[in-house]
Amino acid sequence: MAKQYIEKSLLVPDHVITHLMMSELENRCGQHWLLDGFPRTLGQAEALDKICEVDLVISLNIPFETLKDRLSRRWIHPPSRRVYNLDFNPPHVHGIDQEDDKPEAIAARLRQYKDMTKPVIELYKSQGVLHQFSGMETNKI
Repeated sequence: MAKQYIEKSLLVPDHVITHLMMSELENRCGQHWLLDGFPRTLGQAEALDKICEVDLVISLNIPFETLKDRLSRRWIHPPSRRVYNLDFNPPHVHGIDQEDDKPEAIAARLRQYKDMTKPVIELYKSQGVLHQFSGMETNKI
């Protein structure tokens, strides 16, 4: 089900990604693991809190313009979904950029992401597990 949304460059609905992640994570409680991009919403964070205790959350604070520039330099090979960056991970054969990598689409996605994640950041800050890092260069962050 998630694949249908991803193929259309849409965000996977909250209930779908939460169900998928909880099914996977319930089998891993008691183990150490790292999540990237989850939870993104307060509902996802609350579901996660029901099955395990989060001990560390890292938030990378990167300026909006830096993110927009990086994402606009991103290329995706559609058949394999391999992701490239023209600056530091160029494709072997240049292809066609995705519609969702146009500057206007990137800006809209970044605004939506910021709005969705703000309550999650506040939750983990209030729990004392949030660590924030700021920067503009991949290797430094």
